[in-house]
Amino acid sequence: MLAPGLVGLLVFFLYPLLANLYYSFTNYDLAGPPHWIGLRNYQYLFTQDPRVGHAALNTLWFVLILVPVRILCSLGIATLLTRRKRAAGLWRTLFYVPALVPPVASVVGFVFLFNPGTGPVNTVLRHLGIKGPLWFNDPSLSKPSLLLLGIWMMGDIMVIFLAALLDVPRDQYEAGSLDGVNGWQRFRYITLPNISPVVLFSAVTGAIAALQYFTEAAVASSVANGKTGIDAGPDVLLGYPDDSLLTFTQWMYVQGFSSFQLGYAAAMAVVLFVVAAAVMAVLLRRAGTFRRGNTEQG
Repeated sequence: MLAPGLVGLLVFFLYPLLANLYYSFTNYDLAGPPHWIGLRNYQYLFTQDPRVGHAALNTLWFVLILVPVRILCSLGIATLLTRRKRAAGLWRTLFYVPALVPPVASVVGFVFLFNPGTGPVNTVLRHLGIKGPLWFNDPSLSKPSLLLLGIWMMGDIMVIFLAALLDVPRDQYEAGSLDGVNGWQRFRYITLPNISPVVLFSAVTGAIAALQYFTEAAVASSVANGKTGIDAGPDVLLGYPDDSLLTFTQWMYVQGFSSFQLGYAAAMAVVLFVVAAAVMAVLLRRAGTFRRGNTEQG
């Protein structure tokens, strides 16, 4: 009974994982057999690659800024929706619909809206006497512009938080009211412990997605640069403007499928896997500490 699932796991997960680990120690370009070179791919990755450090910092920005902001905004909107009685279904639908829009279409639409010359946002700002920024064409604002996109598409997390908030036992709130707790104490000692598994789930999945952040950054970079597609040639400055949108997975994509350095791309994938596992372990450990602390206080 387990054989079909086990075969699928071996063929589509375990074998590719082990093969990728092997290729990371080789010089492999798809045109010929892989040649064993030991740790040279990793040595080049950590000491000589001129752009991998910048790509890693950009990815770290998305993990540390994008993920917490999306969680906080989703939780805040979900909290407001639990208190909304009239037209509650309409408001929930309005906040959730952006999550159904394909990521590429969302990015193209946002780049159009924030176009510094002809975009509606800067047009409105000009009518108000305000000089609009360059948004996706400004290295200091390109990532915050994608942050706005991430907030707009937070409906998937918001729905999960909404379900968790509605599932918090009402009698606990009533008991807290009798004890005279204020709003912060109500959230800290009643709401948060009850929804902590959902917060952990959102943090883990969000961090893993941010570590693999590719589509939104690549499309925004290409469209803002006037390209019609993701141009990832070896001589193209991917990550426009000024590498501000270059992520780790984009650089891995260039190395593997544009420069045909499959062995080096495999080494990058192994490092990404290790970092993702470490982040997940830290989040799980912190969540366990938080639950134990709440149990002791209880």
